[in-house]
Amino acid sequence: MGIYVIRMPDIGEGIAEVELVEWHVAPGDVVAEEQALADVMTDKANVEIPSHVAGKVISIAGRPGDVIAVGTEIIRLEVAGKGNVAEETPAASREVRGAVEAPPPPPQRGDAPVREAAAAPPARKDDVTPGPGAKPATVQPRPVAPALRAVPPSQAPSAAMSGRVRASPSVRRRARELQVDLAEVPGSGPEGRVTQADIEAHLRRTPRGASFAAPLAFNIPPGGRFTPGAQRTDEEVVQVIGLRRKIAEKMQESKRRIPHFTYVEEVDVTALEDLRAQLNRKYRSERGYLTMLPFLMRAIVRALPGFPEINARFDDDAGTLTRFGAAHIGIATQTPNGLMVPVVRNAEARDLWSCAAEVARLAEAARTGKAAREELLGSTITITSLGALGGIVTTPVINHPEVAIVGVNRIVDKPVVRDGAIVVRQTMNLSSSFDHRIVDGLRAASFVQALRTSLEAPATMFID
Repeated sequence: MGIYVIRMPDIGEGIAEVELVEWHVAPGDVVAEEQALADVMTDKANVEIPSHVAGKVISIAGRPGDVIAVGTEIIRLEVAGKGNVAEETPAASREVRGAVEAPPPPPQRGDAPVREAAAAPPARKDDVTPGPGAKPATVQPRPVAPALRAVPPSQAPSAAMSGRVRASPSVRRRARELQVDLAEVPGSGPEGRVTQADIEAHLRRTPRGASFAAPLAFNIPPGGRFTPGAQRTDEEVVQVIGLRRKIAEKMQESKRRIPHFTYVEEVDVTALEDLRAQLNRKYRSERGYLTMLPFLMRAIVRALPGFPEINARFDDDAGTLTRFGAAHIGIATQTPNGLMVPVVRNAEARDLWSCAAEVARLAEAARTGKAAREELLGSTITITSLGALGGIVTTPVINHPEVAIVGVNRIVDKPVVRDGAIVVRQTMNLSSSFDHRIVDGLRAASFVQALRTSLEAPATMFID
């Protein structure tokens, strides 16, 4: 048997360190080749770290929330053959600082205690070669990057969250949020893999117990009088890690660096909604469904050539503004794990249905944790929408280092005056924020007015 060490791989694009989000294995687990060992976070992309070989987990290094440098040892496996490191004694392996490992077997009767090595460490661990019949000596503990902390055995991953239940990281996170034990969910995917649909089906089959029910603050008896509920004193401390921590850092950086200027305008979208309904009736079966977003993307693409400073990214450290001819539009997307911004590239070269299909594809990839890193980077302007919950006005936060974000509020029926008569029209507010260092107030307002003109007369968006 040999020892195989897996180090944090170089994920590319200059990434020097990553955040450990979740372990899928624990010391003592047997893993297969290509089985997911852990999830790490880079920027906003979640990446699985697979095993290169089959073997048994000896130790893991780090716990969720740790920042780990590329090249740092993260896991040791016992494998058939020589492995990829020189042979070490069991005692030496247990002394690796920052690692959690399976407990050693109990000593047999008659075994002499193993004494620690002398203070002077050997020149190389390869040099520690016990002679015939000699008790193996330990090697000097190897230093591990300061970012890694030892994981007490009590905090090691449970069997339910190890590789024994086959599920993707997004499915595991969804199960935790819903307090579902994956071991109880029959998997319908390949090789019994549990999917999002399996979790939903499990919830429909299984009545939710008291742990899922929100306690009522007051009970109303038949007499109609309020009876106070039981006083609560419980508290919960939640560690902010992974995507949620990246979102927090991103938002803080944006608000700290960018002086936001928000401009709100009401848009009459009655004609646009009529056009959208007609197109969906005629082409939905063969081309797909159109939401409001593709039309707004079209309006943005039409307006940007007149406002090149808005389709840009500002490097305030270097003092440079990069203007883009291509419109790479970020679409703020709510996922089970937090806000992500996948990017529709070259929107200027797409028609309505191409934009709609790409938005749907990217949103699904983001929600299921399958979005590639390159699909989450490189936007030049962003759209954010809360759909039916869009409210009247929002103050969206700019996606740094961009200089503008366009926010969509909900569509409402509203009485307005037209030609001296009160009529009901469908209206929607656009709430847009701009980097006031780059975009002057008049330019920001003019850009939004250009969007309004296109959206209120949608046919003009298709006239060159």
